[in-house]
Amino acid sequence: MKKYKVGIIGATGMVGQRFITLMENHPWFDLTLLAASPRSAGKTYEEALGGRWSMTTPIPEDVKKMVVLNASEDIEKIASMVDFVFCAVDMKKDEIRALEEAYAKAECPVISNNSAHRHTDDVPMIVPEINPEHAEIIEAQKKRLGTKRGFVAVKSNCSLQSYVPALHPLMKYGIKNVLACTYQAISGAGKTFETWPEMVDNLIPYIGGEEEKSEVEPLKIWGKIEGDKIVDATTPNITTQCLRVPVSNGHTAAVFVSFDKKPTIDEIKADWANFAGVPQELELPSAPKQFLHYFEEDNRPQAKLDRDSEGGMAVSIGRLREDKQYDYKFVCLSHNTLRGAAGGAVLMAELLAAKGYLD
Repeated sequence: MKKYKVGIIGATGMVGQRFITLMENHPWFDLTLLAASPRSAGKTYEEALGGRWSMTTPIPEDVKKMVVLNASEDIEKIASMVDFVFCAVDMKKDEIRALEEAYAKAECPVISNNSAHRHTDDVPMIVPEINPEHAEIIEAQKKRLGTKRGFVAVKSNCSLQSYVPALHPLMKYGIKNVLACTYQAISGAGKTFETWPEMVDNLIPYIGGEEEKSEVEPLKIWGKIEGDKIVDATTPNITTQCLRVPVSNGHTAAVFVSFDKKPTIDEIKADWANFAGVPQELELPSAPKQFLHYFEEDNRPQAKLDRDSEGGMAVSIGRLREDKQYDYKFVCLSHNTLRGAAGGAVLMAELLAAKGYLD
């Protein structure tokens, strides 16, 4: 595999920082430039951060002195320097849509962690193990944009990446109804306990926009390409509640599910154990060898113990049992800034590279 030159747009935020850690020693991707808001532009990365580095590992030495470019004003320059960019900016949605399309029209593919384009019907929203075929819509998008290689591809919301992967192998039984209550880490808000002391010994029963995303986005992931757009699936019926909890990293979901054709517990466990997708088949660098891990212990999965499973790219499941109102209930966990955010975007970029979309 050739080495691809990569830029990070929105490099100073928490997801941007996570992208930086994932680019260090990546076998396919070479971090070439960083870009952020006008207030950071022209400064070295270390200066632009101003002590706001939130990762547990130190800033890579070669990154500290990189001069940050202006994400909005240096688009043509950035596009000429890289093969593609990761985008994780903190802006209004309409501004993000315009920015990402501007990069695409400058013939620079955009792998986005933002939500702005998740409902654009010719923008693929890919969980690589679940719907890699949605990449095929990129040709229709490029036709709309008038580009030869520029496009936008997005990853889904971080919270649903804990429970949608666990549901996916069970779709063959006809999933009817899903109730998912998510318990979401503070890093999902770009915070640490140092910057958000109000979250210590606290729980907030509301995360703006999160429940709507969690109920709608899975239907696009399970949708089908029809002509020049992705048409959402109409089932299953999903309802969610999303709570912010005092956990640094790791989103947990309590899931209740009913089926048209109820499988046995042993069948469900076997489906989880045997499930693998294209990333595993292609042995992509960031792909977990075992995507879904099931724990027999009653007290697992736990965020502190299990969020870093397989480099934070696996999904952990436990407590599968029958339910009085639904057919079954179980608990899921995924690392929200790895599998749920930057890591999921890196895996998507690896998939697109392997399929030739970034050439």
